[in-house]
Order: sequence, then structure tokens, then C-alpha cells
Amino acid sequence: MSAATTALPGPEELATLLDLAERVARAAGELLATQRPADLGVQSTKSSATDVVTAMDTASEALLLRLLRAERPDDGVLGEEGGASGGTSGVTWVVDPLDGTVNYFYGLPTYAVSVAAVVGDGPPGERPDPRTWTALVGCVHDPVSGRTWTASRGGGARLDGAPLRGPAEVPLDRALVGTGFGYTPQRRAAQARVVADVLPRVRDLRRAGVASLDLCALATGWLDAYYERGLQPWDHAAGALVAAEAGAVVRGLAPGSAPSEEFCLAAAPALVAELGDVLVALDPLAEEPAP
Repeated sequence: MSAATTALPGPEELATLLDLAERVARAAGELLATQRPADLGVQSTKSSATDVVTAMDTASEALLLRLLRAERPDDGVLGEEGGASGGTSGVTWVVDPLDGTVNYFYGLPTYAVSVAAVVGDGPPGERPDPRTWTALVGCVHDPVSGRTWTASRGGGARLDGAPLRGPAEVPLDRALVGTGFGYTPQRRAAQARVVADVLPRVRDLRRAGVASLDLCALATGWLDAYYERGLQPWDHAAGALVAAEAGAVVRGLAPGSAPSEEFCLAAAPALVAELGDVLVALDPLAEEPAP
């Protein structure tokens, strides 16, 4: 099914997809919470030596893929740890088996499992592009607290079944803003430059290290705004839908653009415009020279 050529799923199919997303996210969360070895070690690194992958990342993704394929064998899958496959249905599951790996590695109780189903605008079997895909359903599960955020396209967002009203409109100087940082020295230097200018303009900044939970915190009203450069599709697929269905504007750096690896910005409409103007002026996509 292609979003450009075929009607989007109706309410019953969306409910079925969301039920599956929640069930598999909870199953992976239970695995992460109960099977974490005491001597958890780094299995490999990704973008830099500080960007770790653990054995539990890959175990969680393997479980997600097995459960999804058991019920939806014709769907595609895009996973963080290399679990990618094309499908023939037009639906692709975008999964982050362990969002917040560094927190998990250190034993910090802030991490999540993120599962979303999307349709793209290209031929079935092609990897969907977050700039053009349509997110159908999303689930972000926090295994430590047990909280579960869910959303379906046009159906609103919920936390443990209770509807979410989204972030409040506040002026920039009273906004609690979430953000995150990349892993290469050049990217971090550029982000530090932006943070140094943003921090005096806002109430305060928060950095949890889990993009999916940041977007859900925004949807719940625990943050007023969120921005980050460098998110991968699995980092924001479910959380962005939760935030948008709760009433937030979720966009790229330029007004009207879609969130992508380049940039993700989310807040209530007036605040997203105000913070967006500040960020654009700071040129947050500029990369600092290598030391």
C-alpha cells in the first residue's frame, strides 16, 4: 500500500496496527528490564566510540522482528540495529529496540522501546523517507516506569489509555526545552554553540538522552518544546506521531518542513515559531571543523 496511490487504513485497521505495536513494544521492554546482564558490555559502536551498541539492543530488535513478522509477514521493517527488510504490503514498521542505549549501559533508569507503522510515497519494498512518509500508529514504552504512550493517525494520543492534551503555549522565556546531542566531536561542538545561545533565552534545558521519551514528554506537558539535530528515523517515528496527535507542531528547521535526520523541532504552534526563528538565526546545521 502506498500513501500516494492507495487510501490510508481505516479506523479498524489502525486499531489492529496499534494493538500490535503496543504488544510488541511491551514484550521488548520486558526483555530489556528483566534480562539485562549484570556485566553488560559494549558489543560494537556506531557513529563514534561513544555511540554504543549492546547485546541487549540486538536481542530486543530480534524479538521485535520475530513478533512483527509472525503477524504481518508482508510488511517491511526498518530497525536501528540493521534489521531492515522490504515488504509487499506498503506498510513499514520503524523500530528502535532500545532508545537510550547509553543510559541503559550505565544503569540509568531512562530508556524506551519505540515502534511505529508508516506508509511511504514510493514503490512497495523501498525504504520509506521520514520527510515524505505518513505515520499510521506509534507506541513508545518505558519499561522502568511502565508508562506507555500510543497514537494513531487522526485518533489522538494517549498515555496509559488517557487522552493527552499536548504542550501549553508559553512564551520562550518561560519554556522548559528538551534537546539532545550527537556523538562526534564536531557535531557536539556545534550543538554546544547553539545551546550556549538558547539557554539564556528559556526557563531551562533538559537532556534525557532518549528522543522518543522527550517527544512523549512534550505530548504530556512535561516539556514545553524539544529540538534536536541528527535524529534517525527510528528515533522519532513513534514519538513524533504521539506529539503531533497531542496537538504539538512537529517540523524540521524550516517552517512547514518535515522532521528528519537534519532537524526535529516540536512545540505548541506559537512557541514552535518563536523558538524556530531563534534556531534558524543560530545556523544549527553548521558543522564545527575537526580539532
